[in-house]
Amino acid sequence: MESSAKQSKHAWRILILLFLANLLNFFDRTIPAIIVEPIRHEWDLSDLQLGFVGSAFTIIYAIAGLPLGRLADIGSRKRIIAWGLTVWSAFTALNGYAWNYFSFILVRMGVGIGEASYAPAANSLIGDLFPAHRRARAVGIFMLGLPLGLVLAFFTIGALVKAFGSWRAPFFIASIPGILLAVFFFFIHEPERGAAEAVSVSTEKVDRPIRRVLSIRTMWWIILSGLTFNFAAYAVNSFLVSLLQRFYHFTLVKAAMTTGFIVGITGLVGLTAGGWIADKIHQRSEKGRLFFGAVNLFASSILVWLALMQSEEFVLAFSLLFGLGWLVSYNYYTCVYPAIQDIIVPRLRATAMALYFAVMYLLGGAMGPAVVGWLSDYLTRSAMMKAGATEISEQFRAIGLHDSLYLIPVTVFMTSIFVFLASKTFSSDANQMKQDMTSSGR
Repeated sequence: MESSAKQSKHAWRILILLFLANLLNFFDRTIPAIIVEPIRHEWDLSDLQLGFVGSAFTIIYAIAGLPLGRLADIGSRKRIIAWGLTVWSAFTALNGYAWNYFSFILVRMGVGIGEASYAPAANSLIGDLFPAHRRARAVGIFMLGLPLGLVLAFFTIGALVKAFGSWRAPFFIASIPGILLAVFFFFIHEPERGAAEAVSVSTEKVDRPIRRVLSIRTMWWIILSGLTFNFAAYAVNSFLVSLLQRFYHFTLVKAAMTTGFIVGITGLVGLTAGGWIADKIHQRSEKGRLFFGAVNLFASSILVWLALMQSEEFVLAFSLLFGLGWLVSYNYYTCVYPAIQDIIVPRLRATAMALYFAVMYLLGGAMGPAVVGWLSDYLTRSAMMKAGATEISEQFRAIGLHDSLYLIPVTVFMTSIFVFLASKTFSSDANQMKQDMTSSGR
């Protein structure tokens, strides 16, 4: 059946634009995690307050994503992407004018609204540009924007702060390419919904779309996996630079660049190779792609745990183990994202992605930085009391932050369990989706 599915002649050109927008998406949202220590010192913030910067962004991102995702299922996806890109770029520039902690958070929420428009519409487009047997590779290329955005941010933001003598400068510079790229999206050729499917697709309005999505068993496991994985990912992105500065005594520039290698460069390998391998496995076994992801996530949890067990003298071992663990964790995206396309009919894909992202970010991404920040403050005070001290020093802050990050391998392990359970129900749900499309196309 898949052999009769068609790929859009504009597929690769549009995918490149989607990749570039995704790169800017993650570049812009990563800036606060890199300048976290200068902000902490300027406004005298706790780790919980620092964590809430990321949490506020993800909360509004998740809430806004549901109506914007539904809009992407019934409206013009290219215009949604174009205007969303314009909005989040404009608010990124406004972040440079923040005068205190609360104004900074409010502007970050504006960035979140703009970025919430992007992922559901972009993933829906990919589903209509590429047939099922090529989607993992297409998603892998699209998701390369994540590690490349991180790499670009971690390798340049510290240098920009040093060059301009202010943490505000990167926000102004980052806004420019986003506004320019938005123009191109107004002129792309948007494919028809279901254009890449092997059977005809009904264009009738779907009643009770969210209930329809939640009636699929595999979708429940995928949603839970998104919650735990984003908890880990956002906690890492929020605090790894700070950990390297506090616990391993790195400068801002060195800590940012090392983080770029650990969570960024590794993604280039993980997503490129992972997408190719996942497509090959999918051709042999429908559920094999998700099982492959579960195995990789299990390995990731072990490697990250071993990395955190390294003392401050063994920073190289820490970096190598953490980097390898994060490399294999990227296979989550190349296995889970295509699976959503395979179990959801085209008219509901943006809604499904928005629902998935709502839980992924509201209960995962928002909780990760906040919970780790709270636990870091708690363990910092515990370290102080254990030492018999009366004041919190930078040494106690280093210990508290380091020990709080043991939550990361735990949540990655939980993700591997959920993805494994999704693989057990995937085949029946994928076959049901094909039957639904065949019957509706008659």
